[in-house]
Amino acid sequence: MCGINGIAFSSRSGREVDEATLVRMRDVLWHRGPDDAGLFIEGPVGIAHRRLSIVDLALGHQPMPNEDGSLQIVFNGEIYNHADHRSELEARGHVFATHSDTESILHLYEEHGKHCVDHLRGMFAFAIWNRRSKELFIARDRLGIKPLYYVHTADGSLFFASEIKALLVAGALRPELNHAALPDYLANHATSDDTTLFAGVKRLLPGHTLLWQDGKIKIERYWDAHPGEFAESHSRSVADTVDEWRELFQTSVKLRLMADVPLGVFLSGGIDSSAIAGVMSKMVAEPIKTFSVAFDEPEANELEYARVAARAFGTDHHEVIVQPNDFAAALPHLIWHEDEPIAHPSSVALYFVSQLAQRYVKVVLSGEGSDELLAGYNRYRMLLLNLSAGKIYHQFSTDGIRRFVRSAANSLAPESLRRKLPRTFLWLEPNVGSLYFDNFAVFPSHMQRQLFSKELMDRIGQINPYAGMLSYFDADPSATLLQRLLYADLKTYLQELLMKQDQMSMAASIESRVPFLDHKLVEFSTALPDRMKLRGWTTKYVLREAMKTVLPETILNRPKMGFPVPLARWFRGEFRPLLDEYVLGERALSRGLFQPDFLHRLVQEHVTGKADHMERLWSLVNFEIWQRQFLDGEPLQGILPQIDEAPRAG
Repeated sequence: MCGINGIAFSSRSGREVDEATLVRMRDVLWHRGPDDAGLFIEGPVGIAHRRLSIVDLALGHQPMPNEDGSLQIVFNGEIYNHADHRSELEARGHVFATHSDTESILHLYEEHGKHCVDHLRGMFAFAIWNRRSKELFIARDRLGIKPLYYVHTADGSLFFASEIKALLVAGALRPELNHAALPDYLANHATSDDTTLFAGVKRLLPGHTLLWQDGKIKIERYWDAHPGEFAESHSRSVADTVDEWRELFQTSVKLRLMADVPLGVFLSGGIDSSAIAGVMSKMVAEPIKTFSVAFDEPEANELEYARVAARAFGTDHHEVIVQPNDFAAALPHLIWHEDEPIAHPSSVALYFVSQLAQRYVKVVLSGEGSDELLAGYNRYRMLLLNLSAGKIYHQFSTDGIRRFVRSAANSLAPESLRRKLPRTFLWLEPNVGSLYFDNFAVFPSHMQRQLFSKELMDRIGQINPYAGMLSYFDADPSATLLQRLLYADLKTYLQELLMKQDQMSMAASIESRVPFLDHKLVEFSTALPDRMKLRGWTTKYVLREAMKTVLPETILNRPKMGFPVPLARWFRGEFRPLLDEYVLGERALSRGLFQPDFLHRLVQEHVTGKADHMERLWSLVNFEIWQRQFLDGEPLQGILPQIDEAPRAG
């Protein structure tokens, strides 16, 4: 795990790379690689690297040349099958100077050019400067586990980096809000295409390569997992399918033990992280180190489940408790690390558990990806149920009957049920747009029309917050509804989670690895029929079956909980000043983006308990803090107080 960056000036620009600028880009990413640093400059092109040493600690310095120096590479990630290629490459005359995976990429590029990515099994973002052809080749791994952002300027020059802040310190552009991205961000936590909240900053999409040559870029997709593409091949028995899935999962975990430094596991006590811990514990001699986090609140403390798993596998277990003041004080610091507003409150907890883990290990395994592959979220089964019941209900009822039912439910149903009913087929039209995209959006499209100011509406035009997600949902109309939903989430929602995982762990200078996202396991899982993922009320069916002999019963059949953060209550109590400052404050309102009356109503409904707007208020608070940092240039210490004391560790 490292930080990479670079500049390639076009001949039109007439510029050469300034070493001081390249070093500023590199060193603002110090947290990604505190162990080593390097750079290479050749006239109009420069690449640089910050290293977190994981494999071949002594000889893995970057930028790394090939044998004759005609190629230079900077690389962030891990290639788990790099040793498998070594003997073949040596037989073809390539001479290795190190044992690092970085060098294997170089030699594979010499052999296969842009198709070298097809031979890589792992997580990666890398850039190779070809001194002979004057080409810069950049690639990002299939699932987007490692980040890569870039700016392509009007004169054809290219700036790239692992984090957006490196592009900003290089002066690649002036930080400005991408107004067109706001509907997507405020509905779906983040942008769903290659844009960001910074105007002019793009991200290289997962499974894509970028080739730059004197100002011109060519972007190509080299991998995808289309929904339903291989479904017909899965005609084997349930038992055989479970066995094959288990074998692929075990192989994936084993591959991710490749390291010359200590490893551990983020253990939540859910089925995903417990499965990783259970499989890993059988592959290593020493007790594995596990790390868990919770809040000092009864409704947000599920450490007992993690302790059950830790006891079952005999791990060396460590815990951290986060206090509300720690949580609030960390926000500006973590938004700086994430470069964009923090989409999920659980990111803050992830940072604190990463800090804890960093005291003991340099690499952790984590459970991201299972829910998007195997239909782990309750929203999938709720949609299928609502669609099925809603079509029948609307077919055999009139508008008058439906109005009567809603009125009666509002009068007779208990309060807890009254809050849920408006999200069901009794209130909503029986289609995917209404029951899924709008239903699970932070700010659905109808609410955005109340939120956005006239000036913002005039600037962005028609509100269409689901365009990016729908492009993936509609990619293969012949696939089943569940396959289409999972594919869309794999391409969008999962990207948010992976960036959260990358940026929060790297903020603490540790590497995170995600066994569920080995591309061979992803291809197999994507091709599975729906019944192997969602069977009745049972989610992640194939995983549960595969882990029956591994996990304790209490973990195996534990319902999906997510990571609880008591923000709804905090916004009514300790964190109310955050709402007054960052949602309703004069400075926030003066930006002219949102309707003040609507914001006041949102806050009032939440603090009085009339409604739960926690997610919406969280998005608005983070968005304002982000603007103050990156658009206004306000120092971190001027936004919120720094962390006064470290959270308690156990």
